[in-house]
Amino acid sequence: MTPEMVFNSREVPRPDRFDVWREHLAKTICPMDTSSEHSADFHGELRRLQLGPVSIVPTKVQPVTGLRTAKLIRQSDPECYTLALLLRGTLGIRHAGHEAVHGAQQMYVVDTSRRWETEAGAVESVGFSIPKVLLPLPPNLIDRILAHPLPGRDGIGGLLAQFLTRLTTDTTPYRPADAARLGTVALDLLTATLAHHLEADDRVKPETHQHALTLRIRDFIHRHLADPDLRPRSIAAAHHISTSYLHRLFQHEESTVAAFIRRQRLERARRELTDPTTRATPIHAVAARCGFPRASDFTRAFRNAYGLTPTDYRKAASSRT
Repeated sequence: MTPEMVFNSREVPRPDRFDVWREHLAKTICPMDTSSEHSADFHGELRRLQLGPVSIVPTKVQPVTGLRTAKLIRQSDPECYTLALLLRGTLGIRHAGHEAVHGAQQMYVVDTSRRWETEAGAVESVGFSIPKVLLPLPPNLIDRILAHPLPGRDGIGGLLAQFLTRLTTDTTPYRPADAARLGTVALDLLTATLAHHLEADDRVKPETHQHALTLRIRDFIHRHLADPDLRPRSIAAAHHISTSYLHRLFQHEESTVAAFIRRQRLERARRELTDPTTRATPIHAVAARCGFPRASDFTRAFRNAYGLTPTDYRKAASSRT
């Protein structure tokens, strides 16, 4: 895979190495106030692999401290969640009221819109940044596990860690469409990992059952978007609950059940329309695959959501490519 950006401090004059590394860090993840006792002769490596809307950022650094301040957040906020997988070394973090120390094969998540402090030894890690709007989990639940250790050796977290590690070492020249699909796989693995830990986390009691059920329902919706009969009644029946109870579960969410289904369908359609390998697929076929049996309904909903018709959106995406 060809990285979009590669940086090695040894390719920069010694007095400028630390400052240039900080500039690249700001571009790939987000701006931070950083310091290091090795700043006079700093060694850091950093890459960014762009997989559609998500990015993978492998890094190697000497001991360094970082501070994401309110001022920096106001100046620049990519509005992302970033998962960090430590491969070697240790890192301490204070974030969102949580404090933890992470070691090799552990992961943690940060929110770029909130302040954090880190203190790292010589570490090698893989960052995985995703726009918040793409993660189909409620922000109030994600807040519960920010900065907390997530195991990356086995289970669903192990699958995510293996996938991220493989991406950073693979030299296969993937096509842009392949990269976008790999980004979707990474997103699905991240969603499954976070959902697993949220469901198993005792700190969500006494609402554990409701949160777990809501996460399972969201996953069910995501997997059945192509079904035009996906409605609150069928969803409730599949989970052996009443329709009224389903609606009560979503009272604490950002949208109703129907609105959540529609938003996920439109987002899937939007991704298909930007995929170069589906340019020859008729719009009505894309609509049907995303759960819109009537092309006119799809066109109207898509234009209301994104400001362009599906046809015009595809043309704009094609011209950018």
